Amino acid sequence: MKRDEQRMHLVAGARRVVVKAGTRTLVQRSGRPDSRRIDTLVSQLAALRREGREVVGVSSGAIGAGIEALGLKTRPESLPELQMAAAVGQTRLMSLYEKSFARRRCRVGQILLTHDGLKDRERHLNARSTLLQLLHHGIVPVVNENDVVSNEEIKFGDNDLLAALVAILIDADVLILLTTTNGLREPRADGKTRRVRAVEAVDENILSLAGGTGDGLSTGGMASKLRAAEQAAHNGIPVIIADGRRRDTVTRIFAGEDVGTLLLPRKATLSKRKRWIAFFNRAQGRIVVDEGAAKAIRTGGRSLLPIGILRVEGRFPVGAMVNVVDREGALIARGLVEYGSENLERVKGMKTAQIAEALGSSYYNEAIHRDHMVVLDRGEERHYEPA
Repeated sequence: MKRDEQRMHLVAGARRVVVKAGTRTLVQRSGRPDSRRIDTLVSQLAALRREGREVVGVSSGAIGAGIEALGLKTRPESLPELQMAAAVGQTRLMSLYEKSFARRRCRVGQILLTHDGLKDRERHLNARSTLLQLLHHGIVPVVNENDVVSNEEIKFGDNDLLAALVAILIDADVLILLTTTNGLREPRADGKTRRVRAVEAVDENILSLAGGTGDGLSTGGMASKLRAAEQAAHNGIPVIIADGRRRDTVTRIFAGEDVGTLLLPRKATLSKRKRWIAFFNRAQGRIVVDEGAAKAIRTGGRSLLPIGILRVEGRFPVGAMVNVVDREGALIARGLVEYGSENLERVKGMKTAQIAEALGSSYYNEAIHRDHMVVLDRGEERHYEPA
């Protein structure tokens, strides 16, 4: 296959790589881990290491492996049963990775993350530090969601979002999402489909091509991959969605070949801290602001003052991440509040001089300071909303 110059430019020089393999690329229909496919994947990742690249693997399949090991006929619905399956399956999955990497004289480390852990600033930085330390010492981290203690991840979309967040966390140069199709497909006039070679932006038309959302063993689907890829691409990371069942997909990608679907990166503009605010936090509440405040934030880069607040929705503490919306509900910004919801209710609509009278000496002029706020571009709100 001919090399694609655009892909060569974006991928060939990538030094830090995140490769995510979905459940269906790693396990058989029964849920049993497919040792041959895992070994094939490891072979390609080890080859990238020998080329001098830093490699992080993000692996699904723990729950599927546990379902098979426990002799369950279908995917459990209750959280305790899912967590039990994950506990059993994760050990089986990691054992196969360790043995396969060891045969290629590569060291491997297991990293289990939760969304709750990544949104806590201290644990977020600790996770980044650990991953970078492993890479510095030539160790391949294999990342999975800690299903055993997480309520949220089982809804994450088969680790697609986790892979994107890991790529953003470590400033990866490229993210590869391996699935069971050779990228996104679109209909042709003759009723068949063709592969979409490249996507500049994920809009409603692109999402409409995505189809369903997984099956009895996996929870992901093409829509999940597109939304995750969109977040990575918005942070300047190119993403390739490709068929992980082929023996040489990763190798061909790094040879610059035209396989899968490439999501083109945007220019990254946010600092690491503002990326943490924008992408790693779930909103705990919502603040509705008037037209003056909306304009000051959108066009002036100003802080949000209590006088511009019309309504406070939800209960949240000081330091919580909230969404800031206009009267119509359009998302304007996300930020960390200087006041909890109770005090915000007391000071909303007040001028600064009135706040001192309402709260006493301990008060802030701003409800959200601009240093703790990410202003959103019009039409791009979806980039900043974790799935």
